[in-house]
Amino acid sequence: MQKVYKVMLLGDIGVGKTSLVRRLVFNCFEHDYKATIGVDVYTHDFTLQTSGGPVPARELIWDIDGDFGESIFKQIYIKGATAALVIGDCSRKATLASVITLAQTFQEEFPGRPVILVANKIDLVSDDDRSKLVAPLKVLGLPILKTSAKTGTNVRHSFE
Repeated sequence: MQKVYKVMLLGDIGVGKTSLVRRLVFNCFEHDYKATIGVDVYTHDFTLQTSGGPVPARELIWDIDGDFGESIFKQIYIKGATAALVIGDCSRKATLASVITLAQTFQEEFPGRPVILVANKIDLVSDDDRSKLVAPLKVLGLPILKTSAKTGTNVRHSFE
């Protein structure tokens, strides 16, 4: 029996939420930026490795408009979320500060559900700058993955 998970992509406008999910689902990257209006839903099938053996799984990935900010938690379509990827842009420090707020709010609204912090666009900053920018995210004690939708680095790992 296939397990189904509703995964929310949360983060400010322009952090690469759509680019990450499009890299995962279609294995492509588009240089032209097109903002999501409202929500787009994608599916991703994979095999979940469990102690009882492999289990087919499907993610329903909800790519949320970055303009919602914290008000997203008042929207009906976030209800029933299984997990969240909270995404920031390594080249824009303010978006990483928003990651902290969004992750904390998700944890308050959906206690016990997994939250992964994603520092995207690692291809745009040096290793030293990346480490300094991502360091404040460690205060939450949540997993932090550094990704690049452009190169595909850690994209699949973030979702699975």
